[in-house]
Amino acid sequence: MAEKSQQVNPKWRERIKALNNFRPLAKLVWEAAPGVVIAELAVRTVAALLPLAMLWVTKSIIDAITYHRQALPHYFWWLVILEFGLAALGTVLSRGIDFCDTVLADKYARFISTKIMEHGSKLDLSSYEDPVFYDKMERARVQGTDRIVMIQATGRLFQQFITTVSLAAAIIEYSPLLFLGLIVCVIPAFLGETHFAFLGYSLNFEQTPAKREMEYLRILGGSKESAKELKLFGLGPFFVRRYAQISDALHDQNVSLAKSKLLAGALLTLLGTAGYYGTYAYVIYETILGALSIGTLVMLAGAISGASTNIQQLFSTFSQIADQALFMADLLDFFAMRPKVVSKPNALCVPRPISGGFEFRDVSFCYPGSSRLVLDNINFRIRPSERIALVGENGQGKTTIVKLLTRLYEVTSGQILLNGVDIREYDLEDLWREIGVIFQDFVRYEMTAGRNIGFGRIEHCDDEVRIRAAAQKSFAEQVIRKLPRGLRQTLGVRFEGGVELSGGEWQRIALARAYLRDAQLLILDEPTAALDARSEHDLFQRFADLTAQKMSVLISHRFSTVRMADRILVLEDGRIAEQGPHDDLIRFGGRYAEMFELQAANYK
Repeated sequence: MAEKSQQVNPKWRERIKALNNFRPLAKLVWEAAPGVVIAELAVRTVAALLPLAMLWVTKSIIDAITYHRQALPHYFWWLVILEFGLAALGTVLSRGIDFCDTVLADKYARFISTKIMEHGSKLDLSSYEDPVFYDKMERARVQGTDRIVMIQATGRLFQQFITTVSLAAAIIEYSPLLFLGLIVCVIPAFLGETHFAFLGYSLNFEQTPAKREMEYLRILGGSKESAKELKLFGLGPFFVRRYAQISDALHDQNVSLAKSKLLAGALLTLLGTAGYYGTYAYVIYETILGALSIGTLVMLAGAISGASTNIQQLFSTFSQIADQALFMADLLDFFAMRPKVVSKPNALCVPRPISGGFEFRDVSFCYPGSSRLVLDNINFRIRPSERIALVGENGQGKTTIVKLLTRLYEVTSGQILLNGVDIREYDLEDLWREIGVIFQDFVRYEMTAGRNIGFGRIEHCDDEVRIRAAAQKSFAEQVIRKLPRGLRQTLGVRFEGGVELSGGEWQRIALARAYLRDAQLLILDEPTAALDARSEHDLFQRFADLTAQKMSVLISHRFSTVRMADRILVLEDGRIAEQGPHDDLIRFGGRYAEMFELQAANYK
């Protein structure tokens, strides 16, 4: 038994501890809509006192009829009118509560969704490469909107508490033991509710990875990106079966818990019902003996019924809030996450122009959670107005150098210097403003063509002259001229009226985005993979002309393009195996010359 107790107690402690989550939630709700919160509390307070007021008026009417049947008191009909008025007020207040709930839910949902997006955009890139983080973020996203139920439950709890206190006062004035009996009979049901609520939270937590897999399978089964292979490789039935297997397993778990809750909950609820009818029978007995008037009987019966119902609802609502509080943990943990790559206080502004260039000094790097060095003691410089190219087989650290240069990650050891100063001394956002990057997996924004280019420099997002100039530099102007609405044409097929582009056309749009940025350092990380060799050569020739006075970094597997760089760095096993201009590396006859000859042989 001791061992079993040790297993259960931590659950209860965790459940009680979870109630601490209510305070930050209340703060979020207040920030979302302070005026609506005040209005709802006021309306619920008045509504909570109505049941006692109605019972008192009913008692007064019955007693007036009982004791003054021959000559009703002069205020009798005013009591009838008052009862009607209270009933009408109750109806109005009920509608008012519904209105406040609707407005508050809408304001909170918009507020919390915006806050999640805002906070997520500030987190480190490493967070988005961690599956555990994705589980946490998915739960936070769901919790952000689903906790509207908790907010509404809190309003009900507030109203139920005031109603219970007011009705309890009427019962306690007659007999405190009656009220005590009601509470004692309801406690077991409350304990059962809290126990099963904890089991529900634990089950939901365990099911998160499976739910994410289901969502991924759903996307695979209904996206244009996967549609071709689904048909050609016959993958559709496999994905459907896998989805059904996971779905059935989760369903069985949920039904098993629901059955246990149904059986135990029904038995425990009977105790509450017994408590109510026991106290009700006692009041009837006292009335038969003449200790109570008919009006008092009606009032006490109503108060006992109302108190019994509200006590059960109070415990049930409290249990629901405790349940919801458990689900708040991931949302609050998500908001508690802080980026590690941040600007220092009083950080430096990036020099304009950059006169000393960038330097990698003894830089080594391994990704979080891994001990394998992707880069091992790298040393090189990017001088002002210099074009360098990074080549090497996949996985040799080319893109990692870009991530470190842009400070999306911190180096594991060593330094990256800008004008001889560690880049960690500079303001992070100011550093990003002076770097333009187009990655191989660049984003295809399913928005207008103008927005797709304008995002390169958000402050110029609506500047059509600058956008068209950038489009001309990347040859995207040819693409835009063919669009029915030009720059105002929505791209992609997600939204009605959108136009899909080819891979090469998307890449020209993305390159225009980089040109619009007009940064001091421009980085192209294999952004032209969908272009044919001739188109890529023409584009990079244009790129070389347009970046003659800028620092630029080029990553490409095509050596016909790479050769136009001032200096080529050959990466192998996380180190710089060779570096120099194309002609020098060919004469050297090393790794670069070998790769160049292998690729050239394909065109012979």
